[in-house]
Amino acid sequence: MKETVATRVQSKPRFERKFFILPRNIGFAYAILRQICRVDSKYPEGQVNSLYLDTPDFEQYIRSESGDFRKEKIRIRWYGQPGNQQVPVPVFLELKSRQGFASSKQRRRLLASAQNLELAHLGSGIIDKTTFVNTMAEFGHFPSRPLQPIILICYRRYRFNEMLTGTRVSFDYNIVSSVVVPGLGYRERELRLEGGVIEVKGPTLELPVTLRRIRLLDADWSRFSKYSQCIDSHLSQPGSIARMWPSGRMAGP
Repeated sequence: MKETVATRVQSKPRFERKFFILPRNIGFAYAILRQICRVDSKYPEGQVNSLYLDTPDFEQYIRSESGDFRKEKIRIRWYGQPGNQQVPVPVFLELKSRQGFASSKQRRRLLASAQNLELAHLGSGIIDKTTFVNTMAEFGHFPSRPLQPIILICYRRYRFNEMLTGTRVSFDYNIVSSVVVPGLGYRERELRLEGGVIEVKGPTLELPVTLRRIRLLDADWSRFSKYSQCIDSHLSQPGSIARMWPSGRMAGP
């Protein structure tokens, strides 16, 4: 695995607020964000692909579901539609750490073959083990147990900046998950989550005044996790009520 030069990035601690958007409000949500935010000038929209890693008994998933104060997520992320990427493909090995409502992220840019990004090959890993272990060590993270690819989550993302404060806002929808690890769920190739997610990332928990209009969308501030929700959906009985959206939320008329 060949690595590009000066590729490691560590973000400053920030607060994340997530709002689940019901399917019926997807268009309304996009319209509101276009009114109160500027479209990001560098990366206005695009496809995001994230391969999540976890222990064989899903330690990180369980910690997320339990609402632990401190938790981490490890993923490999790349951008663009399958088949449209340059060769070799830039990918980002990321460690996302969270304490309460504050989170930070470390990432390293690497190069991977397009073949390794095909769904059939994801179970074997995108990057070699030595690069993975060394990068985690540089991040100050030393997993006590082996990690393996679990699930691929892909979605469409629109990126904005709130006009008054510059707070970063993203709107994700068309969220599709594909199981990579054998034996998880009901052998469904992929599932599509209903609805979408608005994420607000800034230096404080308080929402800028303009973004308080999000409440018009019947959206609650939650600790929504795409990883946890997608795992939940694959583990739920096919045909069960509210399988494709968070517990306690109903996609009414």
